[in-house]
Amino acid sequence: MFNINTNNKKQGVSRLAKISFLLVIFFFNLSANAQCAMCRAALGGDENTKQAEAVNDGIVYLMVVPYLLVAVIGYLIYRMYQSKKKNA
Repeated sequence: MFNINTNNKKQGVSRLAKISFLLVIFFFNLSANAQCAMCRAALGGDENTKQAEAVNDGIVYLMVVPYLLVAVIGYLIYRMYQSKKKNA
């Protein structure tokens, strides 16, 4: 019913790696919140509509790049597994 792995090599991610990951996520989250408040203060009001649109377009542009990278890497991994299945 339960698969208990006693092999130390296959334990997975170490505790130090998990803690490091959580710290990195925490600090990036803090800087993102600070940036968001700065943008809101700088672009507040009705007279800054052109600047607000430009900032929104920049955010969309910056958001697309990581998704494209993940999609390309995912496709390459998929192709690698398909070629291994074909060879087997």
